[in-house]
Amino acid sequence: QVQVVESGGGLVQPGGSLRLSCAASGSISRIYNMGWYRQAPGKQRELVAVITSGGSTNYQASVKGRFTISRDNAKNTVYLQMSSLKPEDTAVYYCNADITAMTHPTSRYWGQGTQVTVSS
Repeated sequence: QVQVVESGGGLVQPGGSLRLSCAASGSISRIYNMGWYRQAPGKQRELVAVITSGGSTNYQASVKGRFTISRDNAKNTVYLQMSSLKPEDTAVYYCNADITAMTHPTSRYWGQGTQVTVSS
C-alpha cells in the first residue's frame, strides 16, 4: 500500500516564508511526477507546481519567482518552498505523486492536505 503525507503548513504573516514537505511511502517501484495543488474556500483546486522525475519544473503564473518545488528521490519526498507569501496564498495545499507500486499499476496518489494561512 502506498501513502502520501504532507507536513509543514501553518500560520504565517504576509511576506513570510514556509516550507511544505510531502513524503511517499509503501511498496513503491517508481515515482514519476510529483506536484502541489491548493484549494481556497469556495474555489476549485488548482495546480501550484509540478516536478518531473528528472527535475523539470512548471509553476502556476501567480507563484513564479516566489515558490520553488524540489524533490529528493532518495527519500521519495517533494518540497515546496514558499516565500513572499500573500493572503491570497491561503488555502489547503495538497501533494500528489504518480506512483507505480510493486503490485499496482501507475496511479495518482493524494495526500490529506495541509492548511496554509497567510494573515497578519
